[in-house]
Amino acid sequence: MRDALEWYSAMGVDLALGDEPIDRFAAAPTLQQKRVPAATQTTRSGEVAAPAVSQNHMQPETHNVEEAQAIAVAATSLDALRASMDAFDGCPLKHRATNLVFADGNPHADLMLIGEAPGREEDMQGMPLVGRSGELLDRILAAIGFTREQVIVANTLPWRPPGNRNATPAEIAVCKPFLIRQVELVAPKVIVTMGGAASKVLLDTDAGILRLRGKWRDIHVGEHSCAAMATLHPAYLLRQPAQKSLVWQDMLSLKAKLSQLG
Repeated sequence: MRDALEWYSAMGVDLALGDEPIDRFAAAPTLQQKRVPAATQTTRSGEVAAPAVSQNHMQPETHNVEEAQAIAVAATSLDALRASMDAFDGCPLKHRATNLVFADGNPHADLMLIGEAPGREEDMQGMPLVGRSGELLDRILAAIGFTREQVIVANTLPWRPPGNRNATPAEIAVCKPFLIRQVELVAPKVIVTMGGAASKVLLDTDAGILRLRGKWRDIHVGEHSCAAMATLHPAYLLRQPAQKSLVWQDMLSLKAKLSQLG
């Protein structure tokens, strides 16, 4: 029973909606009967109209995005931004997450690493890239002469999606102003995006991570401009250790870029 509860918690099942279970199979005919009138609606031309499909979960709430942008722009320091994000209720992810996962490390770092959405360990500790992925990241940084105290690490989303599912476009749209402001306030010389999700958001592309990784480009994040490169996420390397050689190539390129920029 304990193992089952831990598994449910890891998958994001942490909220009971009722005191008694519901037999969905028994309820199905009733629900189907209620849908019949909607399916028989006709258009002006006399054709049967298709049932409306809600897209609300895919569309960002405009007022929430605008509120997030206003809050982000108003923050003049990382501490102020963190406090404002703690008070922000416009992202549904916040209400299911355990903790806000904010940027951690040297606020004046030349190198900023940006990962994807928080996982279970990050959600529990309120820190980005911890647990086994964080330990691997520490070893990767040490291999090129860096420590976590010399860099700053952030995530694309500050709150964990339930069950580690992919974030919706609406969730990304609401959280993106906070990410942009973190980059502006740190003003790093170099950004390394880790994983496909982070790379697509920061580099504004739909290309896959294996095509993106290892290539330098100049990007604009809000009012800040810097060099950026994508690489594989440490969590991916834990599942695919044979790909570590690709990340080693990326890290050597990163070390050379930082030396070039002084």
